[in-house]
Amino acid sequence: MELTPRTAAVVGGGIGGLAAALHLREGGWSVDVFERARRLPTSGTALGLWPGALAALDTLGLGERVRDLSRPQTAGAFLRPDGGRIATLDVAALQRRTGDVVRLISRPELLALLYEAAGGDGSVTFGRPVDDIRALDGAYDVVIAADGLNSAARTTLFGSRYRARYVGATSWRGTVDGDTGAVTETWGEGLRFGVTPTTGGRTNWFACAVAPEGRREPGREADVLRSRFGHWHAGVRHVLERLDEPGVLRLDLYHLDPPLPSYVRGRAALIGDAAHAMTPDLGRGACEALVDAVELTRALRVSPHVTTALRTYDHERRSVTQRLVRTARLMNRMAHARRLTGLRNAAMRAALTLGGPPA
Repeated sequence: MELTPRTAAVVGGGIGGLAAALHLREGGWSVDVFERARRLPTSGTALGLWPGALAALDTLGLGERVRDLSRPQTAGAFLRPDGGRIATLDVAALQRRTGDVVRLISRPELLALLYEAAGGDGSVTFGRPVDDIRALDGAYDVVIAADGLNSAARTTLFGSRYRARYVGATSWRGTVDGDTGAVTETWGEGLRFGVTPTTGGRTNWFACAVAPEGRREPGREADVLRSRFGHWHAGVRHVLERLDEPGVLRLDLYHLDPPLPSYVRGRAALIGDAAHAMTPDLGRGACEALVDAVELTRALRVSPHVTTALRTYDHERRSVTQRLVRTARLMNRMAHARRLTGLRNAAMRAALTLGGPPA
């Protein structure tokens, strides 16, 4: 007798949502994915895939393809605005400890790869927001909320107390033509500028500044950046010279505060930013969404009881990811310090010397 497949709804067709849909479908589940946007993005900045995320992609059967499309991070450093070195990232130590390195890939490339693996055309219902996750209750065996930073599902399930809160800094990001061989992050007083190589012979960059929430200075964003960072070292100026105004994305920075008491409620589970939105200081947001998706769907595939699988996922992922949220917030505060920056730099140098990069 043929068994009726178990069913899942995934709210959000980003990295975590697509990964969850892919893994469940491979396990014989029937999955509906609802995405608010009308299509996949075709432009966007780069992200770093840490070893844990690469292991999750291996589980999905995509690890080798991602390694082929991406490039390894071979060096990295924290710098002062004059170009002097604060600390060096020991990439070799990370490889010795984990057997892998951070790999750099553009977000649209990774999304496209997950989308095709999850079924391609017809595998996601685009232009379909789910503003009240309770509308799906009872229609599916499980509902997975992967609806991001300002998750409507999180608010519905846990209330408005658990929301994204401004951390006191704004950011700019984009890509420019030309390649750079190393990852650098330059720290000033309440300011920083990051440069990362990405695929296609281009350079990914970001900038941050302490600022009131929602404040925008008059004029073009590219000119604002040049006025703030144009006197910094040559590596930063090299990027600023190539800025194209339409390619500059401006976003205020947020994190989830207070932390959720659980990542599950009934037969619904939150993953990624919906569960543990963090500042981008560790470069782990997309990585942890991938790991969430694989850990949750692995538990669902092996357990005959959805509620047992959800408890397993919550136990495995909540403490780990909430610790990363706290660490990212601490890093954000350090990076944007406006006083005692010499002491801050010394502390950063000591931390990297003693512990190496976080795995």
